[in-house]
Amino acid sequence: MSSAPSDDAIAHLNAIVKTYDVRGLVGQTLTADIVAALAAGFVDEVEAAGTDVIVGHDMRDSSPDFAASFARGAQARGANVVNIGLCSTDETYFASGRFQAPAAMFTASHNPASYNGIKFSRAGAQGISMDTGLGAIRDRAAAYLPGGVPDAAEPGSYRETDVLADYAAYLRALVDLSNIRPIRIVVDAGNGMGGLTVPAVLGEAAGLPKLPIEIIPLYFELDGTFPNHEANPLEPANLVDLQKAVVEHGADMGLAFDGDADRCFVVDETGGAVNPSAVAAIVARREITRVRALQPEGDIIVIHNLITSRVVEETIEAAGAVAVRTKVGHSLIKDEMRATGAIFGGEHSAHYYFRDFWGADNGMLAAMHVLAEFGHQPRPLSELSAAFTPYSLSGEINSTVEDVPAAYTRIVEAYTGIADFDELDGLTVTGLTGGDEPFWWFSVRPSNTEPLLRLNVEAATAGEMARVRDDVLALIRA
Repeated sequence: MSSAPSDDAIAHLNAIVKTYDVRGLVGQTLTADIVAALAAGFVDEVEAAGTDVIVGHDMRDSSPDFAASFARGAQARGANVVNIGLCSTDETYFASGRFQAPAAMFTASHNPASYNGIKFSRAGAQGISMDTGLGAIRDRAAAYLPGGVPDAAEPGSYRETDVLADYAAYLRALVDLSNIRPIRIVVDAGNGMGGLTVPAVLGEAAGLPKLPIEIIPLYFELDGTFPNHEANPLEPANLVDLQKAVVEHGADMGLAFDGDADRCFVVDETGGAVNPSAVAAIVARREITRVRALQPEGDIIVIHNLITSRVVEETIEAAGAVAVRTKVGHSLIKDEMRATGAIFGGEHSAHYYFRDFWGADNGMLAAMHVLAEFGHQPRPLSELSAAFTPYSLSGEINSTVEDVPAAYTRIVEAYTGIADFDELDGLTVTGLTGGDEPFWWFSVRPSNTEPLLRLNVEAATAGEMARVRDDVLALIRA
């Protein structure tokens, strides 16, 4: 297999391989030649010659061609490519787990249309990060770029298959929604892959029985140019249309998916955003209850990253399980799920991980748990979620900081003697409060790719949270 990469190809390759995935500008830093080389490096690294490799892609204009380039590179190195076509990221995890095959998903998630990328998995939907194989894939790809990918002695085969119906049935078997009270929901797919998966899982598009759920669709048309708004529900501006529609339609709740539909955000009947930590607490309690019924004895472990609300840990422990606090990071959480045998993991960014989904994240499955919890009780979602939102959180606040060690020093000097320090991931500072003093803590973490410090604050009251937030921002930005 021949190729003629530009002189800058290796520099581009090094730039687009991030800590947890590949992201680059289409036709500039991410090209067909680089994709083919990455495919070859992936097949070599996971020793997939002679075995199946799953390839899927989102609705971006560039995704089908990139998936085809990947298939050519993978076949050249001897892998048998199974193309599952247009799909969500968690569909590739399903295929990787169901068929015990490594997988590659073409998506740039919530990034603008000019970007695309690749999310890699080992067999069984096991995540791959820079430290667990992605760096090696990059280096192998770099070796192929100058001369192109050579054909193996036995090139691989190619076939296409559709897993959407099986994926939908699998999720329906994990969370039974057949006997909930009737629910009306607005779903904002953001012109992303939720427009394909929501009708299949929550509707009848995959041939499954009708559920007592009325779906009011918003931006279900698959369009990689994102004509209505960015498919990034983490940004409040991208929830506005959903919030308005929920109120206008008198809906019980709203769901918003990101571009590749692996994250889901929830809006209550008033249009208020439900904090992802509240969702994590709700799902954690449900999963603990379910597993404890099957496993009366022994520890049940649930993971949460260090910037989820304190209520997540409290909910886990109140339900009789062991809470394990982890660093922030997609592939890292997957590794921790596998290492600890955790049944569930929740992140502040609306990534939710399930043991019964091969330890991978699945926003649709989290949404189904919220629907089930809501549908088996009489209160509106605003009241239900309020019980899981007892404290005040700042949300993530980014500051441009050129000298991170100096900022850390200012923080440590200011809080020595009045707080505990934890360096699990960046710097977590917890106030030494007692008596009637409201608790507080904050986390400061450096960005992996930019000169930014990320601040998250939580406190028992809104006033205390604002005080701590403002004091720490003054130190960071001094």
